[in-house]
Amino acid sequence: MAPIPPGIRLLVSFDRDQWYRALTFILTFLLYTSFHLSRKPISIVKSELHKNCSSVSELATVVSGSGSQQPSLPSLHTDIDCSWKPFDKSNYKQLLGAMDYSFLCAYAIGMYLSGIIGERLPIRLYLTVGMLTSGLFTCLFGLGYVYNIHSLGFYIFVQVANGLVQTTGWPSVVTCISNWFGKGRRGLIMGIWNSHTSVGNILGSLIAGYWVSSNWGLSFIVPGFIIAAMGIVCFLFLIEHPNDLKCIYAQKSSPGKSASTKSWNGVNSHTEVYLQYKDNKTQAYNYHEDSVQNRKSYDTELLLPRDSVCVPAQPFVVVKSESEPSAISFMGALRIPGVVEFSMCLLFAKLVSYTFLFWLPLYITKAAHLDAKKAGDLSTLFDVGGIVGGILAGVISDKLGKRATTCGVMLLLAAPTLYGFSMISQFGLGPTIGMLLVCGGLVNGPYSLITTAVSADLGTHKSLKGNAKALSTVTAIIDGTGSVGAALGPLLAGLLSAGGWDQVFYMLMTADFLALLFLLRLVTKELASTKSRPTSVIELKEH
Repeated sequence: MAPIPPGIRLLVSFDRDQWYRALTFILTFLLYTSFHLSRKPISIVKSELHKNCSSVSELATVVSGSGSQQPSLPSLHTDIDCSWKPFDKSNYKQLLGAMDYSFLCAYAIGMYLSGIIGERLPIRLYLTVGMLTSGLFTCLFGLGYVYNIHSLGFYIFVQVANGLVQTTGWPSVVTCISNWFGKGRRGLIMGIWNSHTSVGNILGSLIAGYWVSSNWGLSFIVPGFIIAAMGIVCFLFLIEHPNDLKCIYAQKSSPGKSASTKSWNGVNSHTEVYLQYKDNKTQAYNYHEDSVQNRKSYDTELLLPRDSVCVPAQPFVVVKSESEPSAISFMGALRIPGVVEFSMCLLFAKLVSYTFLFWLPLYITKAAHLDAKKAGDLSTLFDVGGIVGGILAGVISDKLGKRATTCGVMLLLAAPTLYGFSMISQFGLGPTIGMLLVCGGLVNGPYSLITTAVSADLGTHKSLKGNAKALSTVTAIIDGTGSVGAALGPLLAGLLSAGGWDQVFYMLMTADFLALLFLLRLVTKELASTKSRPTSVIELKEH
């Protein structure tokens, strides 16, 4: 008999729940990767739009100065596709900043509502609709190129609509992943999982950069199709909660629908039991002696006796006495300790992160004198550093048990690093690459930790007394407040960059210090609890 291959041994070593947990991890990772993939193209296309217009203006001046005929100029203008009038003037930075602001402001406002709505609707359907409509609006932006649309109002409308529908994503995936993974090593698991943000940004940059110089409309249309396709995958495969699987296995173990009309005649006859819940839905479960431990993990009651006991020939109907937990209110979520502090911290941390997300390719174009495609490719290094920073923040916070302190230290280091990046990026490609990686890790580390592990911790806080209904609302409040900063950052960058990029970096450093300021109370509390812990241990030993 041939030995079993080690790969097969590894596969069969996992039980059914572990496979479903892995499926949920991978699926939610890919779903939110597609969200960020569809947000990135606008930052890649920015520099190309105005660059084309500038090039044509210079070329037109040369042609007119050489005595060429005037009729040749309109055809030249059309061939190079430089007729997007909203962005061909000297105030193009302000216009692009306003377009970013329209998306992010709609995202911030919609996020507060999204968590409340998400608590009351099936996550799978809610997320599917959001992804399909987001794909539609992303493609619609690209169709502006195909159909030669030059109205600023059109692009702002698409950005606002896309910002609103994209709010369905984050509360849904965080709630789903938190349902499947407990608090043990949550920082590490969610640090790895949250790398979908950076992976999405990298893929979005590469996809958008491939077409940016030839047909920037495809830079939006292709990501739009991708997120819509992932919406269909979500509808087909996403499992919101481990308890949802009990219905599947109950139906498989049931002998058929006709059994529901039969009476229970004793030990060796029909072995069905009926559980009637508050919503008057009746569910049938079969009894197996070897599955007692598995059933304890679900909200079911084991009613059948052992084989040696005789029972009446009547079906049992058990009504669950406890009421289902109700969804938490907005003000109730704000009263959870730590929600306000981490929300305000994320406002400034996300301001920095999203300023890089939307303006880094353009800054590299101007500072390093690279074309749009190379600048887009180089900007992905910031996201590579973000992946490492997010995982590192999760590991450290798990090891120390101090989420606020971990965020505080990284924010403290990020501010001088940003100043160094603004100085070193002018000295060549090598130093720029190194600083991009370091800045990405320190900027995205706290952002990643707060939006994942911290949100999940607060959404299952002990003050909620086991009510998991608060998770989506808490996540939406924290990320919604952060999205206010995400809206302000690119807008301020567009306004300040007109006076020089140094002013943008001063704004980013100030935001980092303010983020740290809002965490000081929680950091102090964590450090104080560490100092008091040895004393409590000694007192216990004395008693």
